[in-house]
Amino acid sequence: MNIHEYQAKEILKKFGLPILNGKSYEKNLDLLEIELNDLKGPPWVVKSQIHAGGRGAGYFKNSFNDKGGVQVIFEKDQVNKIASSMMGNVLVTKQTGEIGKTVNRIFIEEGCEIEREFYLSLLVDRNTSKIMMMISAAGGMDIEEVAATNPEKIINIHFNDIKNVTLDHNLQSTLEINQHQFDELNTITNKLLSVFSSIDASTIEINPLVLNKQGSFVLLDAKISLDDNALFRHPNLQELKDLTEEDPLELQAAEHDMNYVKLDGSIGCMVNGAGLAMATMDIIKQFGEEPANFLDLGGTANKDRVIMGFKTIQSDPNVKSILINIFGGIIHCDMIANGIVEAVKELNFKLPLVVRFQGTNASQGRDVINNSSLGLISIDDFTEAAKKVVELSKE
Repeated sequence: MNIHEYQAKEILKKFGLPILNGKSYEKNLDLLEIELNDLKGPPWVVKSQIHAGGRGAGYFKNSFNDKGGVQVIFEKDQVNKIASSMMGNVLVTKQTGEIGKTVNRIFIEEGCEIEREFYLSLLVDRNTSKIMMMISAAGGMDIEEVAATNPEKIINIHFNDIKNVTLDHNLQSTLEINQHQFDELNTITNKLLSVFSSIDASTIEINPLVLNKQGSFVLLDAKISLDDNALFRHPNLQELKDLTEEDPLELQAAEHDMNYVKLDGSIGCMVNGAGLAMATMDIIKQFGEEPANFLDLGGTANKDRVIMGFKTIQSDPNVKSILINIFGGIIHCDMIANGIVEAVKELNFKLPLVVRFQGTNASQGRDVINNSSLGLISIDDFTEAAKKVVELSKE
């Protein structure tokens, strides 16, 4: 689960990390001018809050605000004007694509005189099953380019123990910082590790981590992603979820215990099991088409879930045909087959449909499909089923 910058900073501040003062606003900006007196300035920084990177380099679809989603303002009477122009506007960044994201929240923060910019992030390295810190003296908006063209500038540090960490002194000379700044960095690292563990984060990204004119570190931007599987331990963090940032179809699927991710292709996929779903998407690409979605019905799929799966896929106008790929285990193929037939009848479903069953009661499931008189196609072989669904999408 992603959270906004202002929410991430509220968490980090509670752990004693160096965060600038700021105030967030949702739609209502009436109090902005009054509350601005509580923030040091000029300058002030007006930041659009969306779940996407590249906000500063982005642009708004309405041309009256063409300076990006993060703007430094030196005139107090302009802060409200700029914030108002961002609120409700659609911000397009390299991560949102041309569709952009509507800005429903604004964060106003104190300005900072920046001397140098660094990059710092914590994540779980799946290859080592350890928490890893990535740090670079080449921080800022172009860190992705640095990673692509000069990966040697990014240092990876793995932690065997995340308590009372002491950074290697070689890092001081590599980053070209003095002893006091190195001690600050060591303290920041330990506090970030404490945050990471305490809230069950999957990533914490600070970009940029800056040295101000006074020579001290400040976390100028912050992004936190939380492990969805651990949210049951943090009901207070669950409340931070911004539903306006979520895809409505993905939310609808989640409410019915399905995992759905919309993609850009034309072949709808309905599968039970994440691994089988990935393999299904891969084979569709192998035959020259793109999957329209990832949809995992889960291990306890039933008729109602199949109906909801059809409704979800059918709501995507790009879908031209559908491949249902079921491996019978806990759920029986004939039960899913009956659910498919009933769903097609109930929804008056017209898109070409190819079904592939393997596992428990697969032959009975195929009989249900073939005897349905609904024009449904049942194919045992995975490769042939994929070929057929691609063929049907082009008719």
